[in-house]
Amino acid sequence: MFPGATADRTDARYVVVGAPLDVSTTFQPGTRFGPDRVRRFSRTFDDYDHHTGSRFTDLSVHDAGDVHAWDDAGDYLAFLRGTLADVLDDGATPLLVGGEHTVTRAGVEAVTNGEHASENLTFVCLDAHLDLREAYDGNPLSHATVTRHVLDHADRAVILGARTGSEAEWDRASEADVTVVPPEAVADWTPDFDGPAYLSVDIDGADPAFAPGTGTMEPFGLSSRELHRVVRAVAPRAVGFDVVEVNDRDDGQAATLAGKLLRAFVFAHAAGTSDS
Repeated sequence: MFPGATADRTDARYVVVGAPLDVSTTFQPGTRFGPDRVRRFSRTFDDYDHHTGSRFTDLSVHDAGDVHAWDDAGDYLAFLRGTLADVLDDGATPLLVGGEHTVTRAGVEAVTNGEHASENLTFVCLDAHLDLREAYDGNPLSHATVTRHVLDHADRAVILGARTGSEAEWDRASEADVTVVPPEAVADWTPDFDGPAYLSVDIDGADPAFAPGTGTMEPFGLSSRELHRVVRAVAPRAVGFDVVEVNDRDDGQAATLAGKLLRAFVFAHAAGTSDS
């Protein structure tokens, strides 16, 4: 169980769902261990948040455990989408913990379809990579394609901290529905869009000095403080959240950061929507 996620499922405002998919990681695998590591390395966190004056255990968070992954990514994403749609149907906000970044597609599809569909959605992603490929190594469901797929459902994408991509990806990123904010500009970025957001944190958006436990490390990245500020800024307007690409190849730095960002999202989201 994610520490402090003690609410009953029927009473929950937030539901943690683990998605340990690990079928298309292209360098260092291990994202199947991500959800467990995020839970484990969040055990030492204080319950109280001084930014909002609230306690995590008072915010009605439930941990639904993991959706066991199998090697057919398409079938798995469809099943995961249904699980997240159930969370939304119950009036709660899904908190998805990967697993590889491919699982984000299920999260965005869940919030843009069905009875509780969000329109005019902006996909906000903290990521070292553009993830705008049509396929990678012949795989159209690779984690390197996730943002391209998301744009089939979201109106626009804002990619914060991206610092690498193929020539074709940079060409796609120049189109009107994509905004790329380079690492050096993230500190001054504020949400400048209307409507709801879906917030995705690929832990490799952080510089490897802060989060070495990820599959495709990319230097010259964001500080943990910059990720924290963005999460808190976007959270009040978000209808869904995920943190992905944590693996088991460090001493817990990436998982600790992921867990702290998930909690920061909940604190800021709850404070920003408490009167709604």
